[in-house]
Formats: sequence, structure tokens, C-alpha cells
Amino acid sequence: MRNMALEVYLCKWEFTAKYHLTASDIESMSLPDLLSMASPADKKAFEEQWLGYTESYGHDELREEIAKTYDTAKAENILCFAGAAEGLYAAMRVLLNKGDHAIVIVPNYQSSETVPLDICEVSGVPLNENDNWSLGIDQVKSQLRPNTKLISINFPNNPTGTVLQKDCYQDLINLCRERGIYLFNDEVYRLVERDESIRIPQVADVYEKGLSLNVMSKAYGLPGLRVGWIMTKDLEVLQKLERYKHYLSICNPAPSERLAIIALKAKEQILKRNRSLVNSNAEKVVNFFNEFPDLFEWQRSDGSCVGYPRYKGPGDTNQFCEDLVDKTGVLLLPPKIYHSELMKTPQDRFRIGFGRKNIEQGLEVFRNYLLHQ
Repeated sequence: MRNMALEVYLCKWEFTAKYHLTASDIESMSLPDLLSMASPADKKAFEEQWLGYTESYGHDELREEIAKTYDTAKAENILCFAGAAEGLYAAMRVLLNKGDHAIVIVPNYQSSETVPLDICEVSGVPLNENDNWSLGIDQVKSQLRPNTKLISINFPNNPTGTVLQKDCYQDLINLCRERGIYLFNDEVYRLVERDESIRIPQVADVYEKGLSLNVMSKAYGLPGLRVGWIMTKDLEVLQKLERYKHYLSICNPAPSERLAIIALKAKEQILKRNRSLVNSNAEKVVNFFNEFPDLFEWQRSDGSCVGYPRYKGPGDTNQFCEDLVDKTGVLLLPPKIYHSELMKTPQDRFRIGFGRKNIEQGLEVFRNYLLHQ
């Protein structure tokens, strides 16, 4: 079994580093803050929640609220999971078999690559770092095989924050449709794009063999709920996923489902607050890197609350990140976290996160570190 490099690293530093400048989520809220957004009926339902097992598909009302976040979904198209990671794992296990072939983009969330690699043959397609991390459709075509079963993408992307261009996205859907290939998109950063005009449709809304993965953790800033989901129009696949879930979490925590219902009903209020925070913080990060043009190169992310800057300074970038957190408590994700078994990945880039409040405190400590090196 491969170690989850990101989680291993965060287990060491996430709750001990003083300045978490690589967080992949947006600033969360307290339970009283969330409950203040609830209607009297929803608050009462949470307070009186029976703490037994829940439906494996997810609470009916929760699935109805999730369906409202799509253009064409019904509750029957939704299956809930204990976070997005469980949904991703289950989808790869259900859709892929030993004789299949999958294509994944690189860089990506580690399990998007390693879970398929544990099942079948996998090819990687690199995002073009010299063109704002764009995806080349011809490169995807070049990796196709007669047994290609699934293409896995992640837009807005982790760690680059790029959003797939709409024409390329449509070309990719057309390609999958022509060949009957499943298209899986990890869409957890959707709704916090820099500009709403670049937002792409959710894949399950526009493709009959599309699977859309999402979660309460990222755009909504509520990772502690551990509520994620997959939306697809393929009800046969959805049932297989539900049967596979019986071997995993079985069902979601009842209190979390009630709180997710409250959050989704207040989604416009929550998303407005989160987009404002991300946009404000992004400007602070841009200004910070502009102070040190000889050390860093970065184009602001199109979407999400993470970015993938290049370190141009002396020494090894992994050592730079580790020295920084050791000496100052400022946490970044070093390039080794985004190692790929399919191809070389940039060794001069690190992930920064700008979704948390009080980011200027960490940036000031970071600045002092750089000025005194």
C-alpha cells in the first residue's frame, strides 16, 4: 500500500505549525455560527436528531438540497459519502477492472493516480505549466487505447488552481462520448472561481457517463462535517457505488447530514463570504510574491484557494519548505508531495493556500524569513 504523502506530511505539521499557509480549504465556522443560519425547524431537527444509522444513499432531504446545486440533477442521482476521498476511492474501484486502462491528469490529488494504479494500467497527461496549466486535448487523444475505460480530471485543479477552458472541456466530453469512456471530475473547488464567467458546467450535468465529485469541505469551508457526494445520471453505476459503500463507511453521521442540510440552504450566504475571503487573500499573496521577483514566480489561480508557485531561489525546494516550517512555523507543501509514478513533476514548485483568515500574519513571518536569509 502506498502512503498518502500529503496526509503523512500534514499529520506531522497541520496542527503543530503556527501558520498554515498551505490549507486546501476555506476558513470554517463554529457550530453556533452555522446554526444561526438555520430555520427554527432545521435547528430543532438537528437538536432532536436520533443518533442511529442513516440511509446509505444519504438523507432524502440532504440529497434534495445537493441536487439543487446542479442544473439537471434529481435526488435519485446523488450518493453521499464520508468526504470526497471515499467517493473517489469507491468510484475507481467500481468503474475499473484489471484489464482496463485509465487516463489521469498530472498534477492531481494523489489518490486520483494511485488508486487506479492499484487496479489497472494508467497513463498520465501533464498540464502545461508554460500555458497556465492548460490541458492539451491532443495529448489526451495520444494516450487513448482500445481498453480505455475512464478519464479522471480535477478542475478547478489541485494544486494549480487552473480552470479548464470551455472549448477544451467540450472537446474532452465529445471524445469520451464517441468512445463510451467514463469522465470523472473532482469538482470540489467549483463556485470559488476568480471570475464566474470561466466556470465550467459540472460534468454529470452535461455528459451521461460523467461523474461529478463534490464535498462540503472546500468551497463551503466545512471539512469537519465529512459529507461528500457523487452525482451521475448513470443509476446503475450509482447503485454499484452504493453497494461498494457498504464495505466502507456504510452511511454518513446523522448530525453531519443535518448540518450539511442547513449549510446548503444557506449556501449563497456562505459562498459569498468565502469568495470574498479568497479574493482578498489572493491579492495579499500576489503582492507578497511581487516583493520577491527573484525568488518566486506565480500567476494567480483561476479557481480554488490554492496555488502552485515556482521557487527560484537557492537550494532545493523541498529543503526550502522544510527549513521554513522548522524555523518559523510557516507551512507550505513541498514538491515531493506531488510526486507522480507516471511522469516527472516540477521539483521547483510548492503549494500555497489562501483560504484561511489572518493570512497576513503568516506572510509577515514568511517575509522576515526571506529578508534574513
